[in-house]
Amino acid sequence: LVLETVNLLKPVALTRIPGRYLAHQESLPKLPVPPLKQTCDRYLAALEPIVDSEMLKNTQELVKEFQAQGGVGDRLQKGLEHRSRKTDNWLSDWWLQTAYLDYRLPVVVHSSPGVVLPRLEFSDRQGQIRYAAKLIAGVLDFKSMIDNETLPIEYLGGKMLCMNQYYQVLCSCRIPGIKSDSVVNYALNKRPPSHITVVHNYQFFVLDVYNSDGTTLTVDQLYIQLEKIWNSSLQTNKEPIGILTSNHRNSWGKAYANLIKDKTNKESVRAIQKSIFTVCLDAPMPRVSDEMYRTRAAVQMLHGGGSRWNSGNRWFDKTLQFIIGEDGTCGVIYEHAPAEGPPIVALIDHVVEYTKKSEMVRTPMVPLPMPKKLRFNITPEIKRDIEEAKQNMNIMVHDLDMKVIVFSHFGKNVPKSYKMSPDAFIQVALQLAYYRTYKRCCATYESASLRMFKLGRTDTIRSATSDSANFVKTMDDPNTEKVALLEKAVKAHRAYTDMAIRGQAIDRHLLGLKLQAIEDLSALPDIFMDTSFAVANHYNLSTSQVPAKTDCVMCFGPVVPDGYGVCYNPMEEHINFAVSAFNSCADTNAARMVQALEDALVDMKTLLDQTPKAKL
Repeated sequence: LVLETVNLLKPVALTRIPGRYLAHQESLPKLPVPPLKQTCDRYLAALEPIVDSEMLKNTQELVKEFQAQGGVGDRLQKGLEHRSRKTDNWLSDWWLQTAYLDYRLPVVVHSSPGVVLPRLEFSDRQGQIRYAAKLIAGVLDFKSMIDNETLPIEYLGGKMLCMNQYYQVLCSCRIPGIKSDSVVNYALNKRPPSHITVVHNYQFFVLDVYNSDGTTLTVDQLYIQLEKIWNSSLQTNKEPIGILTSNHRNSWGKAYANLIKDKTNKESVRAIQKSIFTVCLDAPMPRVSDEMYRTRAAVQMLHGGGSRWNSGNRWFDKTLQFIIGEDGTCGVIYEHAPAEGPPIVALIDHVVEYTKKSEMVRTPMVPLPMPKKLRFNITPEIKRDIEEAKQNMNIMVHDLDMKVIVFSHFGKNVPKSYKMSPDAFIQVALQLAYYRTYKRCCATYESASLRMFKLGRTDTIRSATSDSANFVKTMDDPNTEKVALLEKAVKAHRAYTDMAIRGQAIDRHLLGLKLQAIEDLSALPDIFMDTSFAVANHYNLSTSQVPAKTDCVMCFGPVVPDGYGVCYNPMEEHINFAVSAFNSCADTNAARMVQALEDALVDMKTLLDQTPKAKL
């Protein structure tokens, strides 16, 4: 189900519509707590293709005991229902905490997604600065719709969606802690931030983007200011303070507490955290072939290429960072705690269109103040922290196995011509690719939007179903009626998707029951200590469809050491895929998975083409 979004480029009434956003939010339904028996039954069905019969039998016993009348499941369910009555969304705070803020691996690769934009035609600093100026103006144009509450409300399947995430991505930042992080958002301050941060050659600058009368700087003025920044940061020998943000969260939490003991450092860090967003003016990366270009750009967005390249030219805790390379490489990296992909992509689509139409307007030359360079006092201890972060970053860089491809045989057009959901078609192809490679089915995660509900984030579409397993196991057997099985697998995925976006999937409910147990009980129920539960939550395939109008692709790392991260943007006649794995795992290989995926898609199309349409 593709997000239908109103064309954001129609001129929106510039007058403020105060209260419109709140009124809209108040009209949204609450996230339901699904019935206990339904979730238990669906959990057992989801285990069928991924665990052996012995394990399944054991789990069936545990589930039966868990959901018995007046049993432990019943008590936890009542607790969840009570929580639901007294909160706007029974899940959202728990989810932010457990999925993001308590997660201690680095945000780089493990959590923050990158977005690669189509390559731009410039290859020098003038082009880089001109594009950066237009891009900043485009983001501020989108921000004015957020500020004026005139953002077009989005719909999914005819239902209005929660717009809260749009209000979380600007003026916000993650803050490291020793055991758990937090997120700050300055957008609602009495005096909301009026500056962005620009980083060039590892040096951070505050760039004021509003005039005293509240109007934004023109593209022309932004260009002049960016040029000043560029010219006053030519030294390349500066300490890359930003690389600290890429470290393991506990290490960074400790280093952060130490860093901000110094008043100058504290003020500099605060300026970055408060800024509307960050622009990273990157040094050019080593040239690669056109075929490899997108893959190289993807790793530049995800981690910057390592400490000798652009990994220090970031503040990875910042929610939104736009990356503009001197060589025309452009994209985004965002910190995942406040928002999912679609709001970020809507913002990107708007900005990309804006940069195409905006030409430099000559403005009267009012002298503008020099953008302020942020100073950092680097003690020997901070220097050691930087060295440690550099080493860890370089290990991550070497470990990430990334492959971005444009699948050019067909796009959404083919599944649509067979009246199949393009997303379901691609997910079944992924199941086939994985099965052919490993001769087994694995737990598969695809994110589904819960934005039909107030403050909704995501639930899991479990793409490995009994129906997909039946299809993939027979696809390479010459004697079976495969088309009917393919159709059934695609329909099953579509049905699971519909169930998930209506708040009736199983994973967030099971998480809620588990967290309720942690709050209420002295011991975790057996169902959560069971091997099946561990297998079900070990996602060898972590996937996401992030459709965009722009011909871009989002990318992220795997969520388990022996897994793959797969993100795709299905366009009308091609599909952009980004597949990641870890080199430290001998069993996974991104290029091999990409090849298996291409073969699976082509073979499924061939299968359908051989069947008269009347039969379908």
